[in-house]
Amino acid sequence: MRSKTSNKTLLIGGVAALVILGGGGLYMALQKPSATPAEEAAPAKAADQAEGEAGHADEGETPEGVVELSAEQLKAAGISIVAVSRGGGGETRLSGRVEAMTDARAAVGAMVGGTVERVLVAPGQTVRAGQPLISLVSGEGAALRADIDAASAAATAARQAFQRNRNLADQGVVARQEVEASQAQAASAEAMARAARARATAAGSPNASGRMSVVSPISGVVTNVQVGPGGFVAQGGVVAEVTNPARVELVFNAPPQLAAQVRVGSRMRVTGPQGEFDALVVGVAADAGLQDSGATVIRARPDGGGLPPAGSPVTGAVVTGNPSGGALTVPSEAVQTVDGATVVFVRNDHGFRAQPVLAGRQAGGSTEILRGLTGTERVAAANAFLLKAELAKGEAEHGH
Repeated sequence: MRSKTSNKTLLIGGVAALVILGGGGLYMALQKPSATPAEEAAPAKAADQAEGEAGHADEGETPEGVVELSAEQLKAAGISIVAVSRGGGGETRLSGRVEAMTDARAAVGAMVGGTVERVLVAPGQTVRAGQPLISLVSGEGAALRADIDAASAAATAARQAFQRNRNLADQGVVARQEVEASQAQAASAEAMARAARARATAAGSPNASGRMSVVSPISGVVTNVQVGPGGFVAQGGVVAEVTNPARVELVFNAPPQLAAQVRVGSRMRVTGPQGEFDALVVGVAADAGLQDSGATVIRARPDGGGLPPAGSPVTGAVVTGNPSGGALTVPSEAVQTVDGATVVFVRNDHGFRAQPVLAGRQAGGSTEILRGLTGTERVAAANAFLLKAELAKGEAEHGH
């Protein structure tokens, strides 16, 4: 009895174990193995990489050493473009000063002698051309006015006599010779009247009392007044000095040998109290300095912009040599250093290309280019350093 029970129990347990194992194996077979996190991330990474490569293929990469800029960006950055020029030569530094131009100074004198009635200006006052400076009472001026009146009256009488004789000649009363004589007398009287008026105008147009004004011939600032009310001014005596502060130029004393090397139109780089600026030579005068010194005087004017006040000291660097030949030159600010190499940025259809060059001497704000350019290029000058910065920025982004 016990044996049957035990066998039955064992049989039931084995069937149950078989069902459990069989069901578990079936469950395991139907389930997919779970992937690890690394295996799950791999397909996504591959997809992103493929998409990025496709994006780069669509965009296209900027060639190395090229900075692409549109016309609007170029204007906003203030980058100027200049042509490569030819020049070269040496550089000589000169000392100079700012002086008023020859036509910017006036020592105003009285054309006739007289007594100063009023002084109408003071030093430092701004005046315009034709503005009265002083008022004179002149006996000589009154005489000039009287000469006008007398000459005008004589001209009127001669003109009337000529008209009368011409009418009588038409009636046969007087001879034709008398008519011709009276015509000549009328013409002479008219000439005398014109001369009298011209003398009075040159003297300041005095009135019948001899009062007249001495006027300024130029616009500017009164720098000196040499008379006072009640004083007497002789004919030709200076009553005031006027200077136009806006009409100034640079004057340099140079060695005699520069007279043959510096020409009108030569460029100079000038340093003054307000900084550096460019200037053009407008005159070269040999032996124009002190007596027997043989010095050369060079006059120059700023190439745009203004100058410091008259009397300000300046120094200038003038380029000597043949400006029409020699090496190729570019503005010194066009030459930049990129990764240890000397380059200039050459303009192309889309922007600028960094062109390696061999630079030579510097003179007058220009740099010689001994190798690397043909002379037909157009290069970035002012603010070329912005292109250098943009190129470095692009290379850094490309490296990442």
